[in-house]
Amino acid sequence: MAPQYAPSLRSRLPLVAFLLETIFILLFVFFVKIEQFEQIDRESDSKPFISSYAEFQDIHVMLFMGFGFLATFLVRYGFSGSGFNVLLAAMAVQWAVLMNGFLLAQRNHRGKFNISMKSVIEAELCAASALIAMGAVHGKTNPVQLLLMALVEVTGFVVNQWILRTLLRADAVYCIMLLHIFGALFGVMVSWVLYREGVEPVHEKEKTDRKTGLFAMFGTLFLWMFWPSFNSALVNPRMGRGMKLTVIYGTYLSLAVSVVMAISVSVLSSSKGKMNMVHIQSSALSGGVAIGVAMTAVHTPWVAMTIGFCASLISALGFRYMKNHMLFAFECHDTCGVLNVHAIPGILGWFAHLFLRLTNNEGIIAVQFAVHHICVLLITVCVSVVMGVVTGLFLKWSIWRPQQDRKCFDDQAFWEFPNLAVKK
Repeated sequence: MAPQYAPSLRSRLPLVAFLLETIFILLFVFFVKIEQFEQIDRESDSKPFISSYAEFQDIHVMLFMGFGFLATFLVRYGFSGSGFNVLLAAMAVQWAVLMNGFLLAQRNHRGKFNISMKSVIEAELCAASALIAMGAVHGKTNPVQLLLMALVEVTGFVVNQWILRTLLRADAVYCIMLLHIFGALFGVMVSWVLYREGVEPVHEKEKTDRKTGLFAMFGTLFLWMFWPSFNSALVNPRMGRGMKLTVIYGTYLSLAVSVVMAISVSVLSSSKGKMNMVHIQSSALSGGVAIGVAMTAVHTPWVAMTIGFCASLISALGFRYMKNHMLFAFECHDTCGVLNVHAIPGILGWFAHLFLRLTNNEGIIAVQFAVHHICVLLITVCVSVVMGVVTGLFLKWSIWRPQQDRKCFDDQAFWEFPNLAVKK
């Protein structure tokens, strides 16, 4: 008799996907138009476009290949890790274009807004926040739940940007680079609400091997190579070309230090004195996360390297010790360790940004900046935590038909395997 896997998604996934895409198409018909360049053939106008397109390509590779390969680290969850990543990213980008247009973009007299290279890059960064959140519930949810979670996460992230930019007059680039903190905390709270006793302490299928570890390392390499573009893509040209180059150099140096520290801490914290590939795959990226939040305040190489050093140190130690303690103390299972890779390094970058700004200001100006900076973080944390809890409660409804505990982290719950088909 064939094994009973997760309930069929035929009555839910196609219906939800068709409905969402129909709504998106209608919204694009009435509210979105393509930005027009009347003199695009001129060399002076084409250079910024070519530069923006190159950065768009880099971020595109990060979303679909970097995060996609990185999500294949589990032995029996490679199809789902990469496949669901593509599904969520594609859907989240469309919704992010609309949400950014409705709340953050300028509209013409007909109520329409333009889609440009900049708006697509912003949408992909919002989608990256949703993919980070997905990492916390990796292997414990079905694609319908993930789709709905991604839409709510993108909505919350864009609303958070609108609040910060409208009420606090915060810088647009700084607001969007908080995506690591927002996405990680959102995903962790969803995972906390959806906690399953069946995955405690370690699920029998929650493990990696040589093949999946190698594919995941490819994902890390894609992310590592293109992270300078990820951080610098939205740096305003009005701030000068030097600022963009400073961000690129600082990100690269921070990432380089992160790799060395991740390997070193992995060896030091191992009882056998050996390296752990999972720790290296994630902690090697923590420097890029931290410097991304602090990048507008970092102007010297040694500061960027110090931030990468501290971020990787904390991230690697967190992977070694924090994940299991969170499970036992708070009943919160973070599959990909997004708290250690994105949230904690992001908050470290926030502290570095605050400290560097305060050293350059004195008196009332310093106090005003500190209060403003703290309010930005508190609002971001509150919005992400509240929306994460609400989303978790919504996804907990039985109508979404999640897989059984014993079928978590298993591709056979959702994918066809002809070689395993039972002949009748």
